[in-house]
Amino acid sequence: MTLRSLVLVAAASCGLLLATEAAAHTRSISHSSWRPDETGARVKVRIPRLELTRVGLDAPPQDRGLSALAGGYLADHLALRAGQTACQRVGAIEPRRADEGWAAFAWRYECPDGRPSAIETAILLDVAPSHVHFARLSLPSGKVTERVLTEASPLWELASDPRAGAHDPASGDTGSSLASYVALGIEHILTGWDHLAFVLALMILAGSLGEVARVVTGFTIAHSLTLGLAVLGLVHPQATAVEAVIGFSVALVAAENAWTLGGRGRAIPLGAVVALGACAVLALSGVGRVPAATLVGLAVFSGCHFGLLARSERPVRIRAVLAFAFGLVHGFGFAGVLAEMELPTARLAPALFGFNVGVELGQLAIVSLAWPLLRLLERPADGHWHRRVVDLTSAAACALGVFWFVTRTFGAG
Repeated sequence: MTLRSLVLVAAASCGLLLATEAAAHTRSISHSSWRPDETGARVKVRIPRLELTRVGLDAPPQDRGLSALAGGYLADHLALRAGQTACQRVGAIEPRRADEGWAAFAWRYECPDGRPSAIETAILLDVAPSHVHFARLSLPSGKVTERVLTEASPLWELASDPRAGAHDPASGDTGSSLASYVALGIEHILTGWDHLAFVLALMILAGSLGEVARVVTGFTIAHSLTLGLAVLGLVHPQATAVEAVIGFSVALVAAENAWTLGGRGRAIPLGAVVALGACAVLALSGVGRVPAATLVGLAVFSGCHFGLLARSERPVRIRAVLAFAFGLVHGFGFAGVLAEMELPTARLAPALFGFNVGVELGQLAIVSLAWPLLRLLERPADGHWHRRVVDLTSAAACALGVFWFVTRTFGAG
């Protein structure tokens, strides 16, 4: 093996090691729904079972012992306060029916020293500082309000209105601000390793700032469109397929980089089509979580894409179309955070706008940092360092993409 081959294999191996920390695109989240009354509040908490593995508490629903421990952990890390006094949990922590892959529990708080004045969370913050908790308050008046709670802002101080009485502790509260959703969007893109890998793999071969702008614009328009459609409930894609295709998009673009620099041979296109065909056969046999039709579609798409590139005199235009096509899928991935919040209609517009602005700001920040660095590496006459960086980055990104695709297609549900 040549030195270059050894370096590329090492880069791919490093990518797979890093992937263990970035295997899941969906960020760490949990939810609580609160119904206050004169003396306290009742709360229902939902959390993905996968998140409970962070503290060693995931278990099948029939495992009542470990399930009870999970409910106890959530109750111990979610507080309701009345002034400076913590409200007391009364009665049992009751398991509730939940969607597949989720766990849900409900219990009641009593606040003998006054009506509730604050909600505070510490759920998973010690093991997952980027964890986001969505608190939703349903008032007797019919009003619904929500708040995004994070490590930086774990406390929701409920608005106090003497005219509202004990039945309406959040009177006048309008929920999370536009700025909060902008911040959530920025955090989401900056911790969305698969999104970042896709954008960087797309731009690394761009020859000019104009080409970068076309690629980023196509991606932005596409994911903004599907983000809105999904959050508004107009489209309901299969989450597993979306996550798998996002991983595949990273692998395909990175493989295309290597194919372009390596002379445009047949090995990479043929290998991609054959591998996807094999995955489709497995899916038809009942193996995996992604429909066979999706995998066949990806195989056809890959073959056509490489065929068009081989015949095109302006491949950058095709890459902009590719960014748009996969941007539609990435948009469904972005939507998972907001869709799970089940926001009231009046809150959807500012949440969508703020979140999307945050995603774009984070994305532009990454591009503005990466592009000057790439141009700096091209300054030597022979472009030696630029070529090495493209090789290494593409190898690592391809390894990550393949890892994400395989684990999301065949991993445990």
